[in-house]
Amino acid sequence: MENLVFSLNATTPIFALMVLGYVFRKIGLIDEKAAAWMNKFVFKAALPVLVFEDLAGQDFAGTWNGKFVLFCFGVTSVSIALIALLSKFVVRDRAKRGEFIQSSYRSSAALLGIAFIHNIYGDAASGMGPLMILGSVPLYNVFAVIVLTVTAGEEGNGAGVLKQSKDAGTLARSGNEGSMQSAGGNKTMQAQGVLLKKTLKGIVTNPIILGIAIGLVWSLIRIPQPKIFQTIVSNVARLATPLGLMSMGATFEFKKAAQEVKPALIAAFIKLLALPAIFLPLAVALGFTGEQIVAILVMLGSATTVSCYIMAKSMGHEGTLSSSVIMLTTFGCSFSLTLWLFVLRSVGVI
Repeated sequence: MENLVFSLNATTPIFALMVLGYVFRKIGLIDEKAAAWMNKFVFKAALPVLVFEDLAGQDFAGTWNGKFVLFCFGVTSVSIALIALLSKFVVRDRAKRGEFIQSSYRSSAALLGIAFIHNIYGDAASGMGPLMILGSVPLYNVFAVIVLTVTAGEEGNGAGVLKQSKDAGTLARSGNEGSMQSAGGNKTMQAQGVLLKKTLKGIVTNPIILGIAIGLVWSLIRIPQPKIFQTIVSNVARLATPLGLMSMGATFEFKKAAQEVKPALIAAFIKLLALPAIFLPLAVALGFTGEQIVAILVMLGSATTVSCYIMAKSMGHEGTLSSSVIMLTTFGCSFSLTLWLFVLRSVGVI
């Protein structure tokens, strides 16, 4: 019951901010233009600063556990690969497939993870949360940029290039002469090369990736943070969650969400139940216990992060499927995390 109350206290305010954004839109306090500005500000400023703050102050060198980090890294990679494969059968629309993939694997590791671990184990577990973040969050964001770029719609980052590639392939198939086939093949290769460059550029210039990179370097070099600097960073970082959630709520449309209910429910099931069921037994078999298992549980089975919606909208996607999964997992993880904690405690792992 104590864990259920904690989970509800952690997730209910998040869900409430989404509802608040929706209410503000209905009464005219937030319009479409304001919601778009909020989303842009969070993506380009507040969220990168939040990620930087989470990483820059951590002592990764002092709490290093190579086996644990490697496990988090490996599980995250395998999860993304399996979900990407499954998405081809679940979601036919290419643009929505990108949203399905990232919302099925990206957890609120940084926001919910450390608080959840500390609530159970206190300051004694201060090393596991950051190490779990190091092993998963950079991968979360790098693969999200790749997936969203490759699956973007006509207005998105990779759309024009993908269209050129399709057109070139059609030309090559329809042409009877070798010269036309050669031209079509060359155009296809050129289009794929441009798409690869755009994807790499998207990764390197993505604000969240930059925030992660700067935060990791800052932590490893142990650059001191003056009090004024810490206060400014903290104040900007605090804007990320409320603005992002209210922006999502303000643009949420129930009619569109109803059309995406099947993939949203599948993504929520994967996020809250399937991933923990697959990988927690493996973690136990490898000898992880206590706060390590709780950190892995949060990585695998906590609510989908609001960053999914922010990145999807900012990279040319509709965002409806992302927001639906975020709402479902935010509401459901209070109960699913409590269920997993009960199971783990019953078998004596925690």
